Order: sequence, then structure tokens, then C-alpha cells
Amino acid sequence: MAWDWEKLNHQQKGGAPPQMEDVLKQIKNIKIPGGTILLALLIVVLAVGYSSFFTIDSGSVGVVQRFGKFIRTAPPGLNFKIPFGIEHVSKIPQEKVFREEFGLRGDADARQQTSFVGENAESLMLTGDLNVAVVPWIVQYRVKDPYNFLFKVKDVRILLRDLSEASMRLVVGDRSINEVITKRQEIADMASKVLQTELDKAETGIHVVTVELKRTNVPPQVQPSFNEVNQATQEKEKMIYQAKEDYNKAIPAARGEAERTIKAGEGYASQRVNSAKGDAARFQQVYLEYAKAKDVTRRRLYLETIKELLPKLGPKYIVDDNQKNMLPFLNMGKEFKGAEK
Repeated sequence: MAWDWEKLNHQQKGGAPPQMEDVLKQIKNIKIPGGTILLALLIVVLAVGYSSFFTIDSGSVGVVQRFGKFIRTAPPGLNFKIPFGIEHVSKIPQEKVFREEFGLRGDADARQQTSFVGENAESLMLTGDLNVAVVPWIVQYRVKDPYNFLFKVKDVRILLRDLSEASMRLVVGDRSINEVITKRQEIADMASKVLQTELDKAETGIHVVTVELKRTNVPPQVQPSFNEVNQATQEKEKMIYQAKEDYNKAIPAARGEAERTIKAGEGYASQRVNSAKGDAARFQQVYLEYAKAKDVTRRRLYLETIKELLPKLGPKYIVDDNQKNMLPFLNMGKEFKGAEK
């Protein structure tokens, strides 16, 4: 009997390639002179060829196991293995980036894996200042060691989620609620380093590509109280800034006034000292001249003093020392005043 090519062509045109069962049925229906042995041999050869060769896509690697024991890794392309289930191949994509979400809505599978109660309980974390924060995040990773990925850990995904949550809680627990809200990138970078260290210790064969922190906040139940605390903190900081501004205005002015007063006192002291030194020097010079000629100096001083004082004394009367009777001079002052008028 000839091949049913019309049926095969119809399957190919419809988008579905011919199945192995259809090929085997067509082979069974072929009438070959010589018997069933040749047909059986042909079936065996096809089965061996079908189960002996396999292909690995680009960016992936094949892990070959013989009766469950690791034998080798197969590179991308066409490869050979021992058929009939003796060797089994697991295809591991190494360039594909996987994604795990934590505390995000719609992550139903993740909520089933976690041991916490509540829809997003894994995102509720205690901060360093004893506040509760909602910290959702995403971990992106890829497989860097297929052997460790398959054989070192029983369930890599569960371990990854547990270590991710533990690492994030460790990092968040060292920071205040304000830092958790405002410094997301810093926390994500630190959590990525901690997570990678723990994954390497567990020999998971996973490389963390990135840890992305989504919008962090406080739980909705405490949001009004948290807003009040923030408002009070802002008012406190505003008052502190105003006090510092007043301080910066008053203190420099007071210091300037004090410096001016000190400088004025120092100037006055210098003036008085210099004046006293000048008077002393002048007196010293006068004394030296007086010592050289005491009579002349005494007379000169007397005359200079008289010259300075007499104009300030007003009317002056010179009386002869031989004059005995002073009565005629009693009215001289009145006459002098009348003459002036």
C-alpha cells in the first residue's frame, strides 16, 4: 500500500507536522516483500534515531544524566545521547531572565508559597525605628551554573523566595521608615548583594540580575497617623530652622558690637597711655632744662603762668607795698564799672 501523502500534505498545510504515530502507521501499512522482520528493523532504527539525537536552543545548555547521574553538559545545537531512556537531557536556559515578585497584587502563586497570613504579608516589614513598612519588590535572576541549579537544591524557587525575603528584611531592619521610603535604590542594591551572597553559599547556581523596589509606604491603617507625625516633624524642623536663622542674625551682630566696643576701649586706652607718655616726656624735658638753669627756668615758668592767668582775672589793681591807707581804693571798682557803661 502506498503512503497516504494527501493526508500528510493536508496536515502540513494546516500547520501541524506529521506525528510519529502517523508515520509508524504508514510504515505498517507498507507491503514489503520479505516479511515483517525488515519492517521491525526499520521501526527500531527510526526509534533509535529519534531518541538518540536532540537539539539545544541558543542561550541554553543541556544537562545529560545517565540513570539519574550527571554525566556532562551539552552545548547549543544538535547533540547525541544514548537512547531508550538510558540518558536523559534537561534543557536549562542560561540567558533567559526569570522574575519573582514579592508583595505585589496578583502574585497568587507567590502568596501560596509564603508561610505568612494575608494577601501581601511578605511585604510587611519592621524597620530599625520600630515602624511597619510595606516593601514590595521584584527579583530578576538567571541560571549561571546548571549543575548546581539542578542537583544542589531540591526546590530552587522556594529557596530563592525565602532567601530574598530574609535578605530584604535584614536590610530594611537596619534603616528607619524615612530611609525605607526615600532611599529605595540604596536598599535594593544592598539587598541584591546580600541575596547573592546567600545564594552562593547555598550553591543554587543562580545569578541575581537586579532587585527592584517598588513604591514603599506604611500600611493604610496607619497612614493618617504617619502623615500627622510627618507634619509634626516638618513643623519641628521649620521652627528649628527659624531659630537658627534668628541665631545667625543676632549672634553675629552682638559679636560685631562687642568687637567694636573692645576696639574703641583699646583705642581710648592707647590714646590715654600715649597722652600720659607725652606729658611725662614733656615734663622730663622741662625738668632737664630746669636742672641746667634753675633761676632762669623758674622765672620763665612764673612769667608764662602769669601771662596765662592775668587775662582771666578781670580788673587788676597794683598797690604799692608802702601804701598804708586802703580807703581811697574802696570805690575804685564802682568807678571802673561806671566807666565801662
